[in-house]
Amino acid sequence: MITRRKFLQTTAAGGAVLATSGLAAPAIAQSAAVKLGYVSPQTGPLAAFGEADKFVIDSFLATTKKMGLNYEVIVKDSQSNPNRAAEVAKELIVDDEINLMLVSSTPETTNPVSTTCEAEQIPCLSTVAPWQPWFIGQQGNPGDPASWKPFNYAYHFFWGLEDIIAVFTGMWGQVETNKKVGGLFPNDGDGNAWGDKVVGFPPVLEKLGYGLTDTGRYQNLTDDFSAQINAFKQAETEILTGVMIPPDLTTFWNQAKQQGLKPKIASIGKALLFPQTVEALGDAGHNLSTEVWWTPSHPFKSSLTGETAADVATAFTTATGRPWTQPIGFAHALFELAVDVMKRAEDVTDGDAVAKAIGETKLDTLVGPIAWNNANLPPFAQKNVAKTPLVGGQWRLKTGGGYDLVVVENGQATNIPLGGKMEALS
Repeated sequence: MITRRKFLQTTAAGGAVLATSGLAAPAIAQSAAVKLGYVSPQTGPLAAFGEADKFVIDSFLATTKKMGLNYEVIVKDSQSNPNRAAEVAKELIVDDEINLMLVSSTPETTNPVSTTCEAEQIPCLSTVAPWQPWFIGQQGNPGDPASWKPFNYAYHFFWGLEDIIAVFTGMWGQVETNKKVGGLFPNDGDGNAWGDKVVGFPPVLEKLGYGLTDTGRYQNLTDDFSAQINAFKQAETEILTGVMIPPDLTTFWNQAKQQGLKPKIASIGKALLFPQTVEALGDAGHNLSTEVWWTPSHPFKSSLTGETAADVATAFTTATGRPWTQPIGFAHALFELAVDVMKRAEDVTDGDAVAKAIGETKLDTLVGPIAWNNANLPPFAQKNVAKTPLVGGQWRLKTGGGYDLVVVENGQATNIPLGGKMEALS
């Protein structure tokens, strides 16, 4: 296969000027821009993940413009569609001739972009998808671990299913329940991984003494969850879990209330990351729980600016008038890593040199320390996956309206402070 790298030469291009204080210039003429491609879901049902992208990129460019390095950031919207994600990735590689791909937010975006980069031999930094659906989902035979192979150009940083299962069960253990769980797993990359009988929730919950009612994979943007609600009522489930897109969580939770499903706990991944999803439920969002990957109270600083997590969150709210959201930290970290990698790469126009620099990364970022080749991961994933910390939180209704996300479980990352204890749903 002839790839873009085998026959195209990177050309000089105008663009925004980037740099970081104290960093050496990369191995490229400063008249030529280092081109970064960036793909995320900015429209469609996953658009909440891309809400902070413009803020992060604008802040990044404004902060670094006067510091001497020449970069261009070319942004593409996946439209929450895997086919579109692959299409725009190919455009960035072939038409825009990028030097490094950055991609964020759910397997429906990260996987097709990473796969395209691997095929085209273009280095890629990916985040905001649990590592199992990212890594396993790209393998030629996801059901055959013996066939799984490391990637040469695609690298990912985030937490894994083992972390979220530990966080969720840590929260559940703080409330007395009958340990009967209802699972809401859609037919997508996340849902298939979370509900998998080998790497997902089922085997761990069984080992811990939880009974799981799994009604099977439903299609995203479902408008009727009556079958799931009836099954959970019949099983007397007191705990609900799953990984839902924001529109589906709103539909399900409103129908559950109408049909008399009254769990003690509802810990839902993905949808409940975002304040706007909870606020859309009115008072019914109180004490819903979710995974927490980044907050203003996380004890980390940007390697680019020295800003704390609190500084960046405040800057976002000041600039936009909106509450901070978790993807801010990871979008920021992508650009931290890009500059760190490019200043260490022997030749930023050589994909192999850039990939080598990614693999050698050891950087303290706004989301914590990031380094690949982690011995705590399974051998097949060690080269391409870097782990980040995970805690659990609950949305608490504030006097006068709105919600706060309170960290209530930190057993997997005790350096991230607790803000309270887990409470049952009313």
